[in-house]
Amino acid sequence: MDDQNKNLILATVLSFAVIVAWTTLFPPEDLPVDPATESAQLLEDATLPASDPVAPTAMTPTDAPEAAAEAPRVPIETDELSGSISLLGGRIDDLALTQYRETLDEGAPIVRLLKPVGEAGAYFASFGWTATDGIDASAVPGPDTVWSLESGDTLTPTTPVTIAWDNGAGQIFRTEISVDDAYMFSFAQSVENTSDAAVSARPYGILRRHGEPADLKNFFILHEGMVRMTDGELEETGYSDITEYAVDPRERTQAERLDVTSSGWIGYTDHYWMTTLIPEQGVPFRSTSKYFDVRDLYQVEAVMPIETVAAGETTTVTTRLFAGAKEWDEIRHYQDEEGVDGFLDSIDWGWFFFLTKPIFALLHYLNIVIGNMGWSILALTVILKIIVLPLAYKSYVSMAKMKELQPEMEKLKERAGDDKQAMQQGMMKLYKDNKVNPAAGCLPILLQIPIFFSLYKVIFVTIELRHAPWIGWIRDLSAPDPSSFLNLFGLLPFAAPEPGSILALIFIGILPILLGVSMWLQQKLNPAPTDPTQQMIFAWMPWVFMFMLGHFASGLVLYWIANNIITFTQQYAIMRSHGAKPDVFGNIKASIKKKAASEDAKKEGK
Repeated sequence: MDDQNKNLILATVLSFAVIVAWTTLFPPEDLPVDPATESAQLLEDATLPASDPVAPTAMTPTDAPEAAAEAPRVPIETDELSGSISLLGGRIDDLALTQYRETLDEGAPIVRLLKPVGEAGAYFASFGWTATDGIDASAVPGPDTVWSLESGDTLTPTTPVTIAWDNGAGQIFRTEISVDDAYMFSFAQSVENTSDAAVSARPYGILRRHGEPADLKNFFILHEGMVRMTDGELEETGYSDITEYAVDPRERTQAERLDVTSSGWIGYTDHYWMTTLIPEQGVPFRSTSKYFDVRDLYQVEAVMPIETVAAGETTTVTTRLFAGAKEWDEIRHYQDEEGVDGFLDSIDWGWFFFLTKPIFALLHYLNIVIGNMGWSILALTVILKIIVLPLAYKSYVSMAKMKELQPEMEKLKERAGDDKQAMQQGMMKLYKDNKVNPAAGCLPILLQIPIFFSLYKVIFVTIELRHAPWIGWIRDLSAPDPSSFLNLFGLLPFAAPEPGSILALIFIGILPILLGVSMWLQQKLNPAPTDPTQQMIFAWMPWVFMFMLGHFASGLVLYWIANNIITFTQQYAIMRSHGAKPDVFGNIKASIKKKAASEDAKKEGK
């Protein structure tokens, strides 16, 4: 590879880095949308009435810890979940994910997703009704109604429970709560009208979160906050942006309200967990995200159309609640098999979704076959390299031809001397006569950049990589290599530096060091550039990357090492097959001699 080609590669990499940094620091502004205009247009066609008889305060739970603590509870027991339902408002406010622990430490607590009022980070779901016509506001159950247990004693996948509330005015409200063997709850809200007149009420579901989550990552590559689907359009709003909502007079607080005409859902997503309200698909509903500034409360609501119940009749509306881990297989099942429109997009696939989705799907299936995520990443690397091999082949062939032209290039430099224009014209003629494309060497890098970022996103975001072991000391492929040069990778009797500390930044682990060595060896397929500045940049690049990527996820570093090794092998074999003979050991010796000569020159200069 000649100096011009290396300049082009370096310029391409630096340009891409500048674009990514600029886009990250100064993202494009979203086009403004007037919720009131959009809402009015939707309401003309939907079955939701144009007037809004629902008082927002009717769906605003009180936060009295004493009431929450004293209310009776119904246990929840499944293979994936444990917790309880409070009969105060029929709240699911105590939910733990039994298959996930906070850390890899022995005896680490299991992950708690929902917490009752009175605990730090209270977070719960509640379902109820709001009065419209023929019934008083006090005669419908709200978020603070104390229900009675009518049937069932423990909620399991095979035993639903039913809670009931009699308003004493001729209407009996019931909610049958069921759960599947994963993370989906169903709330069948019914009204039995035993009076002699029709009544109208509107069912709703809410999610309330007290403050931001304690483990908020606040990292640009990850979305945490409100997520909703509105008739096929995904919206993701971070917590900081929610606090900037304008006050909506209809909601009497800061809010953004949309009317869904056919299908959608709304909820909150964390790094690995999610809680989402899912009304019946195909039925219009109101989707609202709110923020109560005074008490730092976040709330989302799904408000269904008005239900009119004739005398002697019963009506039922079912709303689902997803509360659990964002497991790809389960979420895909709910989307494809149970009709939750666009539910797979609740996982944050990022800008390169057209790559991240198929890359993760392939990785998932490889893991099913192999049974280990580390080896699956290596298999994925091989498959990706095979896919891009035709382009890589052309690139390496071009590089081999350019190496053959090296003697001609040297003669051209001697003839041109300091005449840069003559040098450029001579080079272009040489390339044209020999049918060589100097930019071909950039193809592998240009292909590798989006693949690298896509895999980075996949490893960082998906729960399947969380706490996934590979071999030996690599017990979590989503975390950095825990080994350290400081204690000779565990041979010395003291612990490695704490992650995030200064020592941890310097004394990196085994995988990052292997990454630096693999990049260095890959460089040695070609002689060092003649330009001193380029020579210095390329000499330092492997070791700079070694420290830069040293604190990335182990799975990503593992991929990069495997990619470097395969690239080295491919390039070496292709160049050899076209007459070029890469002198790896000779290039290593030459670089050592140049370094020694440079040191001697510095000493003589002193």
